[in-house]
Amino acid sequence: MLSKNEIHEGGNQMLEKFFKLKENGTDAKTEILAGITTFMTMAYILAVNPSILAAAGMDQGAVFTATALAALIGTLLMAVCANYPFALAPGMGLNAYFAYTVVLGMGYDWQVALTAVFVEGIVFIVLSLTNVREAIFNAIPKNLKAAVSVGIGLFIAFIGLQNAKIVIGGATLVELFSLENYNMVNGVEATFNDVGITVVLAIIGIIITGILVIKNVKGNILWGILATWIIGIICQFAGVYVPNPEIGFYSLLPDFSNGLSIPSLAPVFGKLDFSGVFSLNFIVVIFAFLFVDMFDTIGTLIGVSSKADMLDENGKLPRIKGALLADAVATTAGAVLGTSTTTTFVESASGVSEGGRTGLTAVTTAILFGLALFLSPIFLAIPSFATAPALVVVGFYMLTNVVNIDFNDISEALPCYICIGAMPFFYSISEGISMGVISYVVLNLLTGKAKEKKISILMYVLAVLFILKYIFL
Repeated sequence: MLSKNEIHEGGNQMLEKFFKLKENGTDAKTEILAGITTFMTMAYILAVNPSILAAAGMDQGAVFTATALAALIGTLLMAVCANYPFALAPGMGLNAYFAYTVVLGMGYDWQVALTAVFVEGIVFIVLSLTNVREAIFNAIPKNLKAAVSVGIGLFIAFIGLQNAKIVIGGATLVELFSLENYNMVNGVEATFNDVGITVVLAIIGIIITGILVIKNVKGNILWGILATWIIGIICQFAGVYVPNPEIGFYSLLPDFSNGLSIPSLAPVFGKLDFSGVFSLNFIVVIFAFLFVDMFDTIGTLIGVSSKADMLDENGKLPRIKGALLADAVATTAGAVLGTSTTTTFVESASGVSEGGRTGLTAVTTAILFGLALFLSPIFLAIPSFATAPALVVVGFYMLTNVVNIDFNDISEALPCYICIGAMPFFYSISEGISMGVISYVVLNLLTGKAKEKKISILMYVLAVLFILKYIFL
């Protein structure tokens, strides 16, 4: 009979063999902690995605199950196909496009919209197998890759500030939170005891996480999330935070009234409708999904991998084909399960910041998505004001990549600046990339620097395609 030590050693050897931990300068403990951190910053998707797709007429409980399963499958695929610490789930922005533009705006049934996602996934798989996506990734210049990382940092920090309600809409487009303006913009009658205190808690959370980062505490982002949530629960018991479900402020305590049952997948599983596949509008919808997914994924992979020093000396990501294929297959599987486009999540950066370097991080995140199916009341209770500080701090980590941009060469720096600014201002990673690519090609071409920089043909093609997109779509 094997002793505990022998079993433990055998387990470590197996993990080492599969994930190559030592080769990547990491260990099992670090990877697991990183996986937990990534999950905690992504868990909001389990609550947000069902509510968005419910607007399209889909069953909310079924979409919750589809969301968790799509994240589980996609993230496991990333671990197996590429051995990278990236997590996947139904993407924000793509779910809004699905519900509000395709279904509510263009009048398609959600079944047809799911079919568009499915077809997009199939096209993606083909592109991944034929090296097109890999070629696109490798064609983007090194400085522009660094800019993508910086832009994503600002973008997710902005999302964090919005989730925390620290930043709200107003007369100046966005402005600092005030109760009066919040009520006016949202048409509600919120008070300090619902929205107000959560803003204070989010700011406290940012300070706590910041202190933990400065002190170099292991798992600082994760502990920051948990500490903020716990302080919120204390405030609820003390009567300082009063839940107001009517305007979206719920109890911070897990609700186990319905037990631990998994909502049925049946209402959305396999509900594909190919009747409108060959119409021009449908092709436009597929292209829109394809475009946003492809460049959000490439942008996320560039940003997170450059932050983790995973790019080689030529600025290329080893094993990118596996990563892109995992993303493509996950999109196809997600559509069958009953959810919008599954994509690589920028929140993977939080796990990378915690030291995650291999697929073991992804496996940990995937397992937690699996557990979330059974423990959904707990995970859905983590409020956005608790995860917001994590996004703000991760944004800082990614911003530090700005030192890798060569500001002495204005022809390099200016397109990088445009790329960085476009992501938060246009609220889109893909728009940032397209603006960066167009400006890089046009500025270098018109100033006679294109030849000496040996800009790839693919960069020219991308620039033309991006320009055509703005003209015709």
